[in-house]
Amino acid sequence: MMRTVALIVLSNLAFGSVSVLGGDSYSRQDFPSGFIFGSGTSAYQVEGAASEDGRTPSVWDTFTHQGFVNGDTGDVAADGYHKYKEDVQLMVQTGLDAYRFSISWPRLLPNGRGAVNPKGLQYYNNLINELISHGIQPHVTLFHYDHPQVLEDEYGGWLSRKIVKDFTDFADVCFREFGDRVSYWTTLNEPNVYIIGGYDTGLSPPRRCSPPFGSNCTKGNSSTEPYLVAHHILMAHGSAVRLYREKYQGKQVGHIGINLLVFGYVPLTNSPEDVVATQRAKDFFTGLFMNPLLFGDYPDTVKKNAGLRLPAFSNYESELVKGSFDFVGVNYYYTLAIKDNSEALKTEHRDFTADMAIELFHQISDHAYSSPQSSMRSWGLQLVLEDFKQAYGNPPIYIHENGQRSPRNSSLEDISRVKFLHLNIWSLLDAVRNGSNARGYFTWSFLDVFEFFDGYKSSYGLYYVDRDDLELKRYPKFSAHWFSHFLKGGNVSSDQVIQLATSSSPVSDKHFFQ
Repeated sequence: MMRTVALIVLSNLAFGSVSVLGGDSYSRQDFPSGFIFGSGTSAYQVEGAASEDGRTPSVWDTFTHQGFVNGDTGDVAADGYHKYKEDVQLMVQTGLDAYRFSISWPRLLPNGRGAVNPKGLQYYNNLINELISHGIQPHVTLFHYDHPQVLEDEYGGWLSRKIVKDFTDFADVCFREFGDRVSYWTTLNEPNVYIIGGYDTGLSPPRRCSPPFGSNCTKGNSSTEPYLVAHHILMAHGSAVRLYREKYQGKQVGHIGINLLVFGYVPLTNSPEDVVATQRAKDFFTGLFMNPLLFGDYPDTVKKNAGLRLPAFSNYESELVKGSFDFVGVNYYYTLAIKDNSEALKTEHRDFTADMAIELFHQISDHAYSSPQSSMRSWGLQLVLEDFKQAYGNPPIYIHENGQRSPRNSSLEDISRVKFLHLNIWSLLDAVRNGSNARGYFTWSFLDVFEFFDGYKSSYGLYYVDRDDLELKRYPKFSAHWFSHFLKGGNVSSDQVIQLATSSSPVSDKHFFQ
């Protein structure tokens, strides 16, 4: 159990004296009035209580129980289902403006459609009310990878157009039951990642792929299914947005959008081939969704390379999707150098990655902070936001996820995470000053949660969750103190570092942050 640790924080925290070593600094007052700062989790990753109170399995329950994530599951996760009041208190003490979370579709609608589960409804009402009563905005995601297994079994989930109606009906329940208190809705989280992991490589549920592109799958078609699922996702998104705008938005006065994982892309060399390949990467990974949302059709490069494997928009579908967002949620972690791989297009049988015809040569800004080269992280997020400004008309953007991976049992003195957050928020401030329409920033993640690709082996949290403790006690990391200091108006600098006195109390102790 990690009870005692020497903590480091920036200036003006009550725990210790100030030591300012110089360097550039900023504070949240430098951001526009109304700019939102928060943190987030998702249902399967944080809630636990996987089989309690009427919840049925999602595709993630099925996947983890087959042993595909180091044998770890979200059965308990961080037990957010039972500990939400304690966690909201931590959010208050930290100084969050907002909390981003998702609603478990199989907890609210155990059959995927039809009757609402009263216990699931009560939980989300309780969570939302707890947040609101403490002045914290709920930012709600409807789908964070976890559709009901019953719909996967019945008709193949996102492979079938039937899911458009079922997703819209699920959204309708959420808007109706929670929309009087929720003003920020995200329909789907990272569909651009979901189509690759779930339907091309088979590395995530529902684990569909075909050789030679994916392994260990018993069914699937990597050449066609990623595009088919992307099309159905866009239809479901457009349908839910239309419903919200026609039935709820006028009286609830909320905002609705979609979320994408976005990398910063730079060509590996200045060669024309690498420059063109970099744009191709943007078209496939971001434009596959953003172009239909803005223009009503897929990028020309995607249509050319995917050919007949890419569904074509009907006039109705194009109109349904075009303009169907009030904001875009962006998840950003690092920047990639792109090398051309046009040779892949000469292969007759291709998947999504081969159609993209690039080589992701290396990560310029990886999760680990080290060496002077990592200063490049200070412009990666700015690069992403500049791309959105130039290519997509500078839409309102919320940075929904930004964080750094570390081993779960590493020290609570996560200095590298603080440097990562500091440089990315600094980059965000530069982008805003340069005209970006970014309106909010959320760290990933608030707590150490079940991570989709390696379970409990790694963590991103501001707060450590002691999995060796039956009560899963929470402890603040250095990054929690740093972020709290920033949120409460303190100046932060890359050169400011202070050594704190030893803390021997768990973060849930009432004396924390006094």
